[in-house]
Amino acid sequence: MTHAEHIPVMTREMLDIIQPEQCQAVVDATYGRGGHATAIYCRLPPHARLVLVDRDPEAIAHAKAAWQAIQEVDIVHAPFSRLSEELKALNLFGRVDAVIFDFGVSSPQLDSRDRGFSFSHDGPLDMRMDNSSGPTALEWIISTPEKKLAQALRDYGEERLSRVIASSIKRALSNGSIQTTRDLEKVVVAAQPFKDKHKHPATRTFQAIRIAVNEELSEIERGLEQALEALSPGGRLVAISFHSMEDRIVKRFIRNESRGDPYPPDFPVFSNMIHPRLRQIGRHLKPSAEEIHVNPRSRSAVFRAAQKVA
Repeated sequence: MTHAEHIPVMTREMLDIIQPEQCQAVVDATYGRGGHATAIYCRLPPHARLVLVDRDPEAIAHAKAAWQAIQEVDIVHAPFSRLSEELKALNLFGRVDAVIFDFGVSSPQLDSRDRGFSFSHDGPLDMRMDNSSGPTALEWIISTPEKKLAQALRDYGEERLSRVIASSIKRALSNGSIQTTRDLEKVVVAAQPFKDKHKHPATRTFQAIRIAVNEELSEIERGLEQALEALSPGGRLVAISFHSMEDRIVKRFIRNESRGDPYPPDFPVFSNMIHPRLRQIGRHLKPSAEEIHVNPRSRSAVFRAAQKVA
């Protein structure tokens, strides 16, 4: 197997939770470049199944080059929202011992000028996780009305100047001034009179457009639900988030599924009537200082885990 180009985040914590030695089927729902997958596979018992899932064609190509010859490994090109469908096709639905999610953008995606995720390089405004289908970021901002664009910047980027930036983007589009990542960066920077000392002025805008183009938040919601359904009783769920919106979705999902069936606040119920589907495992975790020193991109990671109630 080839070495991963992307440094996996919080691998030790993940292994402690899922305990691969006791698993017969594990799903890595965000293969990336195989960092977590390699760590899991090395500790699986003989004949255990490992399913590698990613929506990025380049990640799938990497997985095939590294893993295709291994009989116990299945490689699936799909978004989170097709997890149930793909696991049913593999006859693993309801029989999975652990599902791992590592949300966010991988280092190879960020570092590739052709993918358009970052303004650090000048390249096409693409930003698609699956660059084999769907509209590019440029096509999306062209087709999105200004009001809806501003709302996306506010909701997904938490950008306070969302209206001003959306107006500037639309004005630049009308005269053909935006074609590449650097073009968009310049427009966004020029639209902001006051600069944040700790964050590049275009960071929030690029994040918001990427989330919108890939429908990332709805994909996470659907992926978590389908992962829970796919787990066997006692199976474990791990989710690593990299910004507050992702983490809020994970936190709310685990909290709601741990509470069980909804009842009116003043309705008398017994514990055997609630039927929770998950049990939270410990508190949320952050990377250690040592890990952040080795891999600065890990600094914003939040780790949460839960177990399916038997």
